[in-house]
Amino acid sequence: GGRRCRRSLPNERTPTPPTRMAAALSSRVTLRAAPVVRGAKASKAAATTRPNRSATLTTRAAIADLPKENKDTKVLVVGGTGYIGKFVVRELCAQGYDVTAFVREKSGIGGKTDASGAKSMFPDASVKFGSVGSVDSIRSGAFDETYDVVVSCLASRTGGIKDSWDVDYQATKNVLDVAREKGAKHFVLLSAICVQKPLLTFQSAKLKFEEELQAAGDISYSIVRPTAFFKSLAGQVESVQKGGPYVMFGDGQLASCKPISERDLAKYMAECIRDNSLENKVLPIGGPGEAMSALEQGTMLFDILGMEPKFVKVPIEVMDGVIKVLDAFAGFFANMRDAAEFGKIGRYYAAESMLVLDDATGEYDASKTPSYGTDTLEAFFKKVSVEGLAGQELGDQAVFK
Repeated sequence: GGRRCRRSLPNERTPTPPTRMAAALSSRVTLRAAPVVRGAKASKAAATTRPNRSATLTTRAAIADLPKENKDTKVLVVGGTGYIGKFVVRELCAQGYDVTAFVREKSGIGGKTDASGAKSMFPDASVKFGSVGSVDSIRSGAFDETYDVVVSCLASRTGGIKDSWDVDYQATKNVLDVAREKGAKHFVLLSAICVQKPLLTFQSAKLKFEEELQAAGDISYSIVRPTAFFKSLAGQVESVQKGGPYVMFGDGQLASCKPISERDLAKYMAECIRDNSLENKVLPIGGPGEAMSALEQGTMLFDILGMEPKFVKVPIEVMDGVIKVLDAFAGFFANMRDAAEFGKIGRYYAAESMLVLDDATGEYDASKTPSYGTDTLEAFFKKVSVEGLAGQELGDQAVFK
């Protein structure tokens, strides 16, 4: 959801002589993918690694195998009542897909959405209930029928240690396992651009699942890694309107992003179902326009509100000190481990840009971060400055509360 890349190595390989006969039978016969190689050694490994002749041959499904008409294409969405998920469900319905949302009976932010609320939220989709934490529940509650495509918008609610492994990895893997078992052809994953530099638990959990999805030789995939969301940058709008300062870390230029709206992101994820160029790839994606630092975002907000800029600059070292204290307590008290992790999450977003990380330079590069959509942060700030943030809640994922 709000938490916040290099492109993956191709999984399709030219068949070696012993496999040519198999390749003649199917243009999509592949060996099970080797573990994803990352970093500077990738090109060398790609040149030297040879397929294991004893490996199991599998036929990877593909976008080309999907029904030609959207109305005939059955799509299952998990995490559909979440921050981004609800926009994805509505966008897929608007494009005419046969959509089913699989949700908990108490779902959404803070578990405020009950069964009747979920059904009324998605009048054009089928809604089924169960738990992604249970393979049996997924199998009986969601996959009592077959689906062509599975879209996962699952994300841990808090970024806590256990929650991250339970949701960002295990629950998502449960869905993939049943999807493969039941013959789904394509899997669209909502991930996050920050997994390219995994320093936090939720990033490691997401990255582990990404690698397993890429290694699954029988289902095609699109891994979508968005930058910051508009709503995650709007937490200070109301306080600034009331005369408060805009709070930023350091000089406000430690980190930048190319934020994307939930509506544009939902459209991009829908494109992943049909666009062959987005198949079997890791896809970093940002919104339109130039990358913006916290200082630039705050300056724009004051300009929109017609107010004199008033900033509070918090030294990043303050967060480092807090994290050291929390880490010390976490060594003695298990219930403090998540508090320490939350401190690290805040520090990460204060200092790390939500842009593509250039492996060659080790620097974030706005020019290498693709742009998509038409919604701008300026238009969003103007809208919420008039209409407020009702319906814009990030819940446990909010930084400024």
